[in-house]
Amino acid sequence: RKGIESSTRLGRHRWVVERTVSWLAGCRRLHRRYERKPEHFLAFVGIAAALIGYRRLTN
Repeated sequence: RKGIESSTRLGRHRWVVERTVSWLAGCRRLHRRYERKPEHFLAFVGIAAALIGYRRLTN
């Protein structure tokens, strides 16, 4: 269809998102949401993302 990208082009970046989500799912604190406030949950997401980035840079 006109104006909509084909599925082959959309799949190019899909694996990046899936890999990142799977890395975040590996964090036990994020796997089950214990925090009541969304600000606290987002803070833990930020910490987990920083740790993942740090591990990627040191290896």
